[in-house]
Amino acid sequence: MICCLNPDCQNPINPDDNQFCQSCGNKLVLLKNRYLPIRPLGDGGFSKTYLAEDRDKLDEHCVIKQLAPQIEGTKALKKARELFEQEAKQLQRLGQHPQIPTLLAYFEEDQRLYLLQEYIEGKTLEQELAEAGPFSEDKIRDVLFELLTILKFVHQQKVIHRDIKPGNIIRRPASAQGYEKKTELVLIDFGIAKQLRATVMANITGTTIGSFGYVPMEQMEGGKAYAASDLYSLGTTCFHLLTNVHPWDLWKKQGYRWVNSWRKHLKQPVSEQLWWIMDRLLPESYQHRYQSVDQVLEVLELQSAPPANPSKSTSKYHESFLNFL
Repeated sequence: MICCLNPDCQNPINPDDNQFCQSCGNKLVLLKNRYLPIRPLGDGGFSKTYLAEDRDKLDEHCVIKQLAPQIEGTKALKKARELFEQEAKQLQRLGQHPQIPTLLAYFEEDQRLYLLQEYIEGKTLEQELAEAGPFSEDKIRDVLFELLTILKFVHQQKVIHRDIKPGNIIRRPASAQGYEKKTELVLIDFGIAKQLRATVMANITGTTIGSFGYVPMEQMEGGKAYAASDLYSLGTTCFHLLTNVHPWDLWKKQGYRWVNSWRKHLKQPVSEQLWWIMDRLLPESYQHRYQSVDQVLEVLELQSAPPANPSKSTSKYHESFLNFL
């Protein structure tokens, strides 16, 4: 099968021998005489993604990302192109990490921009949640360790992901060739990533930076993102996986006040240590959250929960937690 790359096509799947789309009449193409689109994967406000085969690599699967902004106006379109190019540059730099997709190519063809990247086999954590229900605390701890390790690398490159959520985390199966670990989480979709301390694009009507429910206050209202912003999104992701309650459902009723009572939605008890970590990931104000990945890892690696009042402690906890209060 071959897939039509007209972003407005309603029925893009075609037989291999078709030269033109049977639905919209658009010419069917082999990008760069190499990449064959075979089916749609998804779409967002800026782009559409397709599963493809790389004819130069024995039909190995890869992902085509096509710039298809659902916005109007010269200024907005120019900004969308800048962000798309920025994504390619960031993937080129971040792709050194084995748990971030590798950039394969970036080019313009038939007046459209395309980004080609590694295809990650596996299921998203959103799919896992739908199939198996709420995660156990042990499983959440594994997610935290792996994601924090990835985010440490990302933040060291002066990049903020800005859209961490269960649907953007893929668990690569043990059968994936070349990987020794039993499973491995991969963080995808850096399409709205932004350099540290930089503000988001301004005045693009109808554009949401991040996914509703997982977006912190400073990102939603002020258009700014910090390391603590990604940590908030990681906290809401863990909350969703622990409870099977979508944070957007709570936000629609309570706004950011829901973070003050997240514990009442738990389906099973969790340790005081995890309570502490979640309480420091989820504050509405970014100044009251953990400020770096290392701070979270330091707490996560301890064998028990911190004391209720670290200021009165003379133990290791005093040094580790006093600065977080």
